[in-house]
Amino acid sequence: MNNLNDPQDWNIRPGSQGDGGDSRWNYALLVPMLGLAAFRWIWSKRFQKEMASQSQKHEEERHHIKLECEALRNKILRFHEAREKGKEQEQGALKALDEVQERLEQRQDVFCSLFIPRSKRERMEKNLLAAAKQPLLAHLGMENDLRDIFKNDRSCAEYLNEDLKKNGCLMWLYLRYWKVQLTLQQHQRAEAAILDKQTKK
Repeated sequence: MNNLNDPQDWNIRPGSQGDGGDSRWNYALLVPMLGLAAFRWIWSKRFQKEMASQSQKHEEERHHIKLECEALRNKILRFHEAREKGKEQEQGALKALDEVQERLEQRQDVFCSLFIPRSKRERMEKNLLAAAKQPLLAHLGMENDLRDIFKNDRSCAEYLNEDLKKNGCLMWLYLRYWKVQLTLQQHQRAEAAILDKQTKK
């Protein structure tokens, strides 16, 4: 008789054999193992894909940073080159401006003197106007300023003055202004170099 409490083939026993000689116990373990293997395979593929994506992103960022560093280095080099060139130009212009100052002092001395003919002052003024047009000073637009000095600077020191720096008033204001302009323009050229701009002076 059949045991109703233990029907045949209802429970899986380690030693029992089914049809075809395969163990049902082995089938019971096979399903979760296949599931685990499939999960590991899917997770591995997704992980590899994520790693490849992150690696490509990192490489793109590194390349972008490298390009930015090279661009910044080029800007710094251009800035230094422009600054050095600007210093040379400023020094040359300051030297030319010192010569203009010396001529202005002499012209003002002639203006304030009672013993030097007026014709000499007219020649000095023409020479000063010509000096203002030389390349190192032309960008300052000094010609109108000099004409203003010639017309309106009538300041003279006391009689028998031997110090030329005591003559004149307006000309000293213009000389300080021109020197400030030279310094300002040097900084503007350096700024234009680092910002990749071209300024026309």
